[in-house]
Amino acid sequence: MAIFNRDSEDEVARGARAVVVHAETHGGDRRDSDARLEEARGLALAIGIDVRAAQSFRVRDRKPATLFGSGQVDQIATLVNQEEAELVIVDNALTPVQQSNLEKGTGAKVIDRTGLILEIFGERAATNEGRLQVELAHLDYQAGRLVRSWTHLERQRGGFGFLGGPGETQIEADRRMIHDRMAKIRRELDQVTKTRGLHRARRQRAPWPVIALVGYTNAGKSTLFNRLTGAEVMAEDLLFATLDPTMRQIVLPGLDKAILSDTVGFVSDLPTQLIAAFRATLEEVLSADIIVHVRDIAHPDTEAQRDDVLDVLSELGVAGEGAVERGDGEADPPPIIEAWNKLDLLDTESAAQAREIAARHDDVVIISALTGEGVEGLQRAISSRLTRGARVHSLRLPISDGAALAWLHEHGEVLATRPSEAEMQVDVRLSDSGLARFLKRDR
Repeated sequence: MAIFNRDSEDEVARGARAVVVHAETHGGDRRDSDARLEEARGLALAIGIDVRAAQSFRVRDRKPATLFGSGQVDQIATLVNQEEAELVIVDNALTPVQQSNLEKGTGAKVIDRTGLILEIFGERAATNEGRLQVELAHLDYQAGRLVRSWTHLERQRGGFGFLGGPGETQIEADRRMIHDRMAKIRRELDQVTKTRGLHRARRQRAPWPVIALVGYTNAGKSTLFNRLTGAEVMAEDLLFATLDPTMRQIVLPGLDKAILSDTVGFVSDLPTQLIAAFRATLEEVLSADIIVHVRDIAHPDTEAQRDDVLDVLSELGVAGEGAVERGDGEADPPPIIEAWNKLDLLDTESAAQAREIAARHDDVVIISALTGEGVEGLQRAISSRLTRGARVHSLRLPISDGAALAWLHEHGEVLATRPSEAEMQVDVRLSDSGLARFLKRDR
């Protein structure tokens, strides 16, 4: 059962008239106010909401009842009336009490940033696993709220959370239904996780490295993925264009084969429910040999976006102090290369400055995934990092094992071969991870 399947009733929601508001708290956000509003507008447009106006309000102290001050709530209500809006999107996290009071104060349905992101994920998830993960996150989000309607749990229909329904009846029964459904989904996801673990173990035995693309939503990961693989993964100027991970085989300098994985984009204030629900998918990054962090270097908040991505990676145990032991037994997390994307959007002076900064860092490459500029340099950087630390190993192979010798020629640098009657001794330059793959390969 999926709660996000649309029926004819819900088509109206895609064109819902809305205003977007954001509470700027003192020292609470390092982002540019206009960029923050523009991102919120983009999130709303991603699910077809008709954004009529967007406005920020400075909030000295968060009001427990409404978040905004009483005068600001009146201003929002006036904005709703002027724009004939049906919906208020608050680009902050709201408590259930704040959401309810704002609805009373503005006379419109209210949805917060978390709810909006959940709606986008619900519409975009394409695989069964993705739909289960989103539904679990949505149910977890709603479980603590006085929900107006959970009829979709009974009628197998979906819809936007802000549409409402017949009334606040049988709340305890609804909550029981929610928790029962969550338990069922978790059991299904546990099975999916086990299957994914088997696939991951099989890939780790394969003789080629895995490269994971990560980055802020709309940073250009899918465009780069298509550029490197020749695939046609959905790549639009749209937030969260990619949800379900996609993998393709690629060729890199000095490496005949590698696996490239495109992952879901991150965003500031990513709902904790989503991080938890998508952990199995995101942990694919843990098994990668290298992470390419794609950044929109032309965005005014590129540094803040970088920090948001690293925060999520740290929470997953991929980067920072929370790094965990990798699936292949190595204690170190995978190395990260930053791909500073959208060079084509920078003016001449800004591009020169970016190049100057990047030149001072070994793990930064400037590219334009759209035009292809710098992509070859990125490929060389990935290949160089994957083969870094290669050492000469002396291996003894059965004289008849031509497949093993071919593997070593393909994935390493064979320096010498000394055959005898029963075996051959091969001196080959390989990285430690390459040697591990050779020893674990399918024979």
